[in-house]
Amino acid sequence: MPHCIIEYANQPELISHVDAFIGGVFQGALNSQLFEAEHIKVRALAFDHYQVGEGDKSFVHVTAKILSGRTLEQRQQLAKSILQQLNFSELKNISFTVEVIEMEKSSYAKKVS
Repeated sequence: MPHCIIEYANQPELISHVDAFIGGVFQGALNSQLFEAEHIKVRALAFDHYQVGEGDKSFVHVTAKILSGRTLEQRQQLAKSILQQLNFSELKNISFTVEVIEMEKSSYAKKVS
């Protein structure tokens, strides 16, 4: 845990940074000191159809799904830690956002084979 899902606009300037986004999100989750490296999972999905406001903005949105039980402060720190790693000053007109969602422990199941 966590499951980090990166959603991004399918634009050439973002596609060329996807590996860096994945590495950054992983590092941000690790830097939060809430998880061990082997438990962090990161994946990315591109969207062809989207609208951000009324202009020509693109987006990168990270959803970090974690098991319930963390404090609000821990969840805030995780979001900030991930967002800090998404510092790509060369990219313009991009909205970077991070959302932390709790999953109920009692309804989460896992099997490793």
